[in-house]
Amino acid sequence: MSVMKTSMRNFFAHKGRMALSAIAVMLSVAFVTGTLVFTDTMGTTFDKLFAATASDVTVSAKGASDSGETQSDNGKPPVLPASVVDKVGGADGVKSAEGTVFTTSVTVVNADKDSLSPTSGAPTIVGNWNANDARTMKIASGNAPRGPDQIMVDADTADKHGLKLGDEIGVITAVGTHEAKVSGIADFTVTNPGAAIFYLDTATAQKTLVGETDVYTNVNITAADGFTDAQVKKNVAAELGGAYKVQTAKEIADANAKDVGEFMGVIKYAMLGFAGIAFLVGIFLIINTFSMLVAQRTREIGLMRAIGSSRGQVNRSVLVEALLLGVLGSVLGVAGGVGLAIGLMKLMSATGMNLSTDDLTIAWTTPAVGLLLGIVVTVLAAYVPARRAGKVSPMAALRDAGAPLDTRAGVVRAVIGLLLTGAGGYCLYLVSAADKASEGSLWLGGGVVLTLIGFVVIGPLLAGAVVRVLGTVVLRAFGPVGRMAERNALRNPRRTGATGAALMIGLALVACLSVVGSSMVASATDQLDKTVGTDFIIQSDAGQLITPQAVKAAKSAEDIKNVTQYKWTQADFTTPDGKTLKEAAITAADPSYATDLATEVVAGKLPDAYKPDSMSVHETFAEDHGIELGSKIAVDFKDGSTAQLTVRAITSSDVVIDAGAMYTSIDTMAKYVPADKMPLDEMLFASAKDGQEAAAYKSLKDALHDYPQYVVRDQTDYKEALKGQIDQLLNMIYGLLALAIIVAILGVVNTLALSVVERTREIGLMRAIGLSRRQLRRMIRLESVVIALFGALLGLGLGMGWGATAQQLLALEGLNVLDIPWPTIIGVFIGSAFVGLFAALVPAFRAGRMNVLNAIATE
Repeated sequence: MSVMKTSMRNFFAHKGRMALSAIAVMLSVAFVTGTLVFTDTMGTTFDKLFAATASDVTVSAKGASDSGETQSDNGKPPVLPASVVDKVGGADGVKSAEGTVFTTSVTVVNADKDSLSPTSGAPTIVGNWNANDARTMKIASGNAPRGPDQIMVDADTADKHGLKLGDEIGVITAVGTHEAKVSGIADFTVTNPGAAIFYLDTATAQKTLVGETDVYTNVNITAADGFTDAQVKKNVAAELGGAYKVQTAKEIADANAKDVGEFMGVIKYAMLGFAGIAFLVGIFLIINTFSMLVAQRTREIGLMRAIGSSRGQVNRSVLVEALLLGVLGSVLGVAGGVGLAIGLMKLMSATGMNLSTDDLTIAWTTPAVGLLLGIVVTVLAAYVPARRAGKVSPMAALRDAGAPLDTRAGVVRAVIGLLLTGAGGYCLYLVSAADKASEGSLWLGGGVVLTLIGFVVIGPLLAGAVVRVLGTVVLRAFGPVGRMAERNALRNPRRTGATGAALMIGLALVACLSVVGSSMVASATDQLDKTVGTDFIIQSDAGQLITPQAVKAAKSAEDIKNVTQYKWTQADFTTPDGKTLKEAAITAADPSYATDLATEVVAGKLPDAYKPDSMSVHETFAEDHGIELGSKIAVDFKDGSTAQLTVRAITSSDVVIDAGAMYTSIDTMAKYVPADKMPLDEMLFASAKDGQEAAAYKSLKDALHDYPQYVVRDQTDYKEALKGQIDQLLNMIYGLLALAIIVAILGVVNTLALSVVERTREIGLMRAIGLSRRQLRRMIRLESVVIALFGALLGLGLGMGWGATAQQLLALEGLNVLDIPWPTIIGVFIGSAFVGLFAALVPAFRAGRMNVLNAIATE
């Protein structure tokens, strides 16, 4: 019989046993394929959008970004004079030129002062209605804005917030708040990935967004027939003499695509990393499956060897089975991945980021990568069991079928596992001795990898000891059935170790991240308690700067003792040693900030840094540049002039909040930066009058009611918000790790299912001597629970060790508190027991339905 025929026969004879392994391969491949399709589709969507919305050539102010967005520290977009429109209109090759004005530094609210901005992170854009926008927008109802009291909104935003013609809308900018009524609703003719867009007439947009007339943020140019964009750009640039930024549509689209591509790259590789973890867990499942199948077919393989099959033929037979499994699982995985991508697109659309299936992008490399990865991983995972099958001798035909090939971990395996674990432990120990986080992170990475591999290798050795302890604590209460479950788990330590290791990997990462996240929250909370003396913190969660009108409103609140403004800008520092530091950050605040934040000072007094023409520097900067109290630093402010500032205080560099900040007063900055160029505040700090904290809190919220983009928090709120942000990130990571844990659960199911088949005759004999179906099912469930708890114990212990070590690196950055989230750890451990119960449902049910006589007669 040929190798292929033998492989096909065995594959279909054991198709039920292969199913769970195929599902594991399918899930892993689907995750990889779905990630690639989803990110490629998003790239296509944005590419089409950028290509459709960019004019042939665009002229913008020097301060505009390469991607065409107009943002600045003072909340107003950089502008160019209206005369540029006429100037470029006469350039050779220009068919038409039109001035436009728009900004993303804006908040739009409805009549109830509720924000109309997207919650998906997409921008809010307000601009003037122009011919270029008319190419990608079609007015569905009403009309374009024709005066200061009219505004047009995109249909997606109107549908989401229930806006209709005549509804009042407020546009809040650094200039002020402009009220208007909806005059029209426009549909996108291209896919809108979630932005909220509002249109004013040109004169109103200039006054509302910039506060000036006869200025624009961009000039959109249409090329005449017979001229390329590059030719027109060259002619326009020559006409303007290099005073402004001139870009072709392709250059703007490429810059936008680069920005989006960097963001999408982070998402793609992060998701592929979790898919890799799932593949790693799936390897254990595949190895276990083929190891048990080989063990169960020992007599069959021995007979094949006796009648002339060579080792190579037996080896190839098993590998061909793995190949069939890999092909089947991978093909299903590729199809499932496309479905997963579509599901993710629907989910994103539900959250406000509209992605059309019309843009579904499946590059030829995507299914190729999925198929290749799934098949190669499956075949490699089956290689060791295949070699073991090839070593079966003809004499094995005389042994009982299903006799285990290896009942205990070898001495060599144990020694290698101990060495790897010891080396990993030593690497983790070196982390605590590191002076820099960058050095310690290398040791941490090495320690994590080595201890993980070491625990996998040493798993069978640990299985014996740990399962016995768990059996004493958990199983002995169930009497003889519990003891039988314990012995079944101990029957093949290698199998138990591999099954537990699959679950261990996912739970180790969960435990590690839980410890790190909890420690970060605890450390930040500790720092807040020690250093922040203000009662309230006011800021935008979307990163928007605080407008002067909002600052005025906050200062008008009752029961407030003082409001501290806090802003920063860039400047070039020339230090006493003659060195120039380009585009360094300098923070400007009111003098009360010295008490709002109790920053540790190593020399001088921090309040002195807020005196005229004074500043502070942090300790490391002072040491690097030979700066002492009284030293003078030339500070060339961005958009301002150069100041000679005297160093009045040197702060500690070993802080978490405002680490590396260099302070001066707002009055000093205002002396050298023109009023119209002064940056807006990043946040505000407010202190209540003595005993009036509750009243001041309410008063502040009421005062800022018209500015929903800003959030007022007391210290308790701030800590909760910080915890919520970290928890949100961790929950997303846990969700991605769930794939690996699902695959690990499939491994437990497969191990139990194959174990039941292996013990068919034994089960029949136990039933014959009086074991009831209920007791049999309970025995299998208990065996599954103890295997799951074994994997959980190893994973949680290993993960807490990794997390505690990682916290040592955080301590180098000032996060000194180690916090073990015991409720999470205990909850995961208990949850693992339920995972074991769930995994045993089908195997236990099938075992209970066995015919006793047929089971006893099984060879």
